[in-house]
Formats: sequence, C-alpha cells, structure tokens
Amino acid sequence: MGLLVLLLSALAGATLLSTFTLALTEDGKTLLEIKGALNDSRSFLRNWKASDDNPCNWTGISCHPHDQRVSSINLPYMQLGGIISPSIGKLSRLQRLALHQNSLHGSIPTELTYCTELKALYLRANYLQGIIPPEIGNLSHLTILDLSSNSLKGSIPPSIGRLTHLRFLNLSTNFLSGEIPNFGMLVTFGKKSFIGNLDLCGHQIQKPCLSSLGFPAELPHAEANEAPVPTKRVPHYLNGVLIGAMSAMGLVLMLLLVFLWVCLLSRKERVAKKYTEVKKQVGRDPGIKLITFQGDLPYSSSEIIEKLESLDEEDVVGSGGFGTVYKMVMNDYSTFAVKRIDRSCEGSDKIFERELEILGSIKHINLVNLRGYCRLTNVKLLIYDYVALGSLDHFLHENEQEHLNWNARLRTALGSARGLAYLHHDCCPRIVHRDIKSSNILLDEDLEPHVSDFGLSELLVDEDAHVTTVVAGTFGYLAPEYLQSGQATEKSDVYSYGVLLLELVTGKRPNDPSFVKKGLNIVGWMNTLVRERRLEDIVDKRCTDADVGTVEVVLDIASRCTNANPDARPSMSEVLQILEEEVMSPCPSEFSESHSDRL
Repeated sequence: MGLLVLLLSALAGATLLSTFTLALTEDGKTLLEIKGALNDSRSFLRNWKASDDNPCNWTGISCHPHDQRVSSINLPYMQLGGIISPSIGKLSRLQRLALHQNSLHGSIPTELTYCTELKALYLRANYLQGIIPPEIGNLSHLTILDLSSNSLKGSIPPSIGRLTHLRFLNLSTNFLSGEIPNFGMLVTFGKKSFIGNLDLCGHQIQKPCLSSLGFPAELPHAEANEAPVPTKRVPHYLNGVLIGAMSAMGLVLMLLLVFLWVCLLSRKERVAKKYTEVKKQVGRDPGIKLITFQGDLPYSSSEIIEKLESLDEEDVVGSGGFGTVYKMVMNDYSTFAVKRIDRSCEGSDKIFERELEILGSIKHINLVNLRGYCRLTNVKLLIYDYVALGSLDHFLHENEQEHLNWNARLRTALGSARGLAYLHHDCCPRIVHRDIKSSNILLDEDLEPHVSDFGLSELLVDEDAHVTTVVAGTFGYLAPEYLQSGQATEKSDVYSYGVLLLELVTGKRPNDPSFVKKGLNIVGWMNTLVRERRLEDIVDKRCTDADVGTVEVVLDIASRCTNANPDARPSMSEVLQILEEEVMSPCPSEFSESHSDRL
C-alpha cells in the first residue's frame, strides 16, 4: 500500500511538472535546454523556471513585446562553463547573443546560423575550439561579430565577406591560419581585427603569404558564390593534337621548376651564408644580443641592429618613467617604437629576458605589441609596434588643433578597460599594470586605444632606490593604500583607471593647479561637484556632444573605482561589463564613425 502511495505521488509530480512545461512558451523550453548544457556554478540562472508562462523576466533575457519571442540573451561575466547547446538554433527571432568573458568550451554550433535575424554575436574570451562555421555567412543581418580570445583554429571562412551589414569584426588572439580572404566585407577590416593569429597572412595585416617554394604568393580570390565555368566537349580528332601540346607544356613546366629549384637552393645558400656572417659579427661582441618574441619581424639581425645603433636625438619621440622612446623606420618604411631602458632590472639577464618573453607573448587589440628586445654594449632596448597618433595625454592637454569629442572619449574608456581587464583576468600569470595614466594610453590612426608599459613597473626598479618596497606609478593616479604600503594590486589599478575616467570627462590632469590650491585632488573635486549637482562644471567644455546619460554612467563608474576602500571597488571585468551594457550596447553605431567624425 505504501509503495502504491509513493508511485501515485511520483506520477502526480511528473504530471504537474509536465503541466508547468506545457505552460511555458517554446522559446522558454529552448532556453531550459540551453541552460542544461551550461555549468551555472554561481546560480545566476536560478530564476529560469519551468513553471513560468514565458522567459521574458529571466536573468539576461529580453523578448519582442508583441509575441514574447526571445530577442536577446545577455549573459557575459557570469562564470558560465559547459557548451553552447545546438538548441540555440531554435530561437529563430534572436537578435543579440552575448556570452563573452565566460568559461565556455566546445565548438561554435552550426545551428546558431539558423538564427537568421541575429545582429550581434559576442563570444569573446571563452575557451571555444574548432573552426569558425562557414555557415556564419548566412547571418545576413549581422553587424557585430566578436570571436576574439578563444582557441579557434583553421582558416577564416570567405563567407564572412558576404555580411554586407558587418561593421565590427574581431577575430584576434586565436590560432587561425592561412590567408585572410580578400573578398567582400573582409577587405574593409584592418590589422586590429586579426592580430594575435601568428599563422595568418594577407593584405589586411600587410603580411605576404608564402608559396610552397618559399616565395611570396599572390593568389586570385574567387567570389564565394562564383559559379563554375562550364567546359566544352573537345572533338575526338583534336585529342592527339591536345595531348602533344600538353606534353610539350609539361616538359617546359618541368624545366621551369628545375630552374626555380636551382635558384631557390642558391638563394638558401646565400641566406645561410649571410646568417653565418651576422652570427659571427654579433658573436665578436658578447655585449650584443637580439631577441624577437613573435618571430614575425621580416628583417635580419644585422638590419635591426644597424637601425638601432643609428638612433639619435633626432629620432626621439618621447620619454617616460622608464626611459627615452625613439621612432625607428626600416628600409621598407615599416615603423617601430624603441624604448631605451634607463632603469636597472632585478636578478640576472636570463630572468629579465624570460620575463620579457612572457610580456612579448601577450597579444590583445588594446595592448601595445612588444616585438623584441636588444641588448647593445651598455644599453637595453625594447622594440614595440609604433602607435601613430601618440598618447591620450597629448590629445587631452597639449593638442590645440584637434580635440577628442565625447564619443571618442567613450571609445577610449572602453578600449582601455578591455586591455586592462585582459591583463587582470585573461593572462597567466595575471599582470598588475601599476602605472595606468593618460600618457600610457596610445591612440592609433582610428583613435583605437592601446595600453602601453604593462609589466614594466614590476620588472624594472629604480637603481637609486634605497628601500625594498618601491612605489611605481604617477602621483595623482595612485590609490591611497598603494601609497601607504607600496603593495600594488588589481584594485590599485582599478583606482588609477577611475582617475583616468575623470580625466576623460573633465579634460583636466589629476594634479591640475585648480585642485591643488584648494587642497584637493581630482577625486575630491569631482565628489564635491557631484554632491552640489554641478554636472555642467565637471564636463570638459570642448565636449559639445556629451549627453547627460552616458556622462552620469561614466562618473558613477569613476566614483566606484576611486572608492577609498579597495574591497568596495569593482573588478575590471565588472567595469567593462557596465561600459559595454550601459554605454556601447545601446548605440554600437557610434563606435564605427570615421576618424574625422570623432574629432
């Protein structure tokens, strides 16, 4: 009897659950299938319940108002594991999928391409593997595609070139290989969309592809949907003539290949001889050493060393806390920045070089690329990619002709946050910058920000210092606890970033004389004006396009970042999430304007 009661109870429970599931919309059922493939270790999705009528109030879910179909899945920074379920393809009205900065693995399901209304796809900073599905070219409405910082392999599908509405593409920091298709929309994106894939080549990154014989190859690119050319049937009586002609052509081709092979061997012998001469030349002076970290500097050691040794005062483009910066132009007009280190380093040269190799392996669209290291007789030199427009400090405080408008400042805040969040959360070991400031944010031709000098504060020390704990960084940007203890943490970087945000909003340096004479710094000055509701006195008068909504968001982030209590400050991943959701997501088109529109 007791067994019968238990059986009836279980049957009633199953019937009740079935009733709940039937009450839920089809999109809701699909979301539960997707949740089943995820590892929600922090229970962020605990309100995804089968007993609801629809999923429109679930965490991260938005719906179309008229039919309650799911329009958006927004679940970044949720520490979600597991895989992206193929069931995602059932959400046919989905327009935005944001799963970036999680711990997802597995492949990108091809079923995702059934979401034909998809406009924005954010899968950045996960552990996704496999290839980029060629079917992704069927998402004709896609405007944003961000697959960066994963472990994707294989070639870039030419079908992406068919996405005529695509305005933002980021495939950087993966393991993609081969030639970037020179087709359609893919032609419109430059190096920053592909950086960090060492086996890629093509016009977009100014890296020629090599043929099997080692020569630069320029291959024709067919349209992805190009129809095959029909062939005509050859009359029988011409077969003999054609066979003879083909035999002759085969013989000529064979002779040509033999000739090219002989030339190639001769060229290899010359290169080997030249390499031996360079090695002997460097070997004669044990004080000279050159290391390239990414292996893609297309110059011989002698060419680089000759250029480095010829740098003088006329090539100086700046100076900072670590030394003088030079502009080095190679014979092919490629340009690099060379930083002469004026501080000593702790430990042996081998330890120093090993630490530099770690920094040289870090690649991100918003970090300045460290290409190599050279030790001349009495000088240590670091070779970086050259960032054309100079520092944010110069644009905000010294450039009288051109001014950054509000949209450009928002983009600078966003890109700097991405670079810093990458150092804090995605590098292994994690890196604390220690010297975040406007002069260490460099702007390229597209006004894209690049964080520079990361890792150097810990690697280099002041040789004249007489204390074991040395405070690196710039006063005005330094967190109170860092000044007191000398211990740099990720939260002290967050404080410096908050000061940088205030500098972007106000157009004033942190140590502006108007603050100092009142006994305040920029943080205290801002807090005073916010309490008095004097927002118009905070914003730089040159930002005539600033809107109240985004200004308030940025000031709120800055206030949280500069909290006197380090534990109350957000992490950089949390800062980035707020910026992406509150500033970028509502109007992504603002971040695809031309250079002239931003100034």
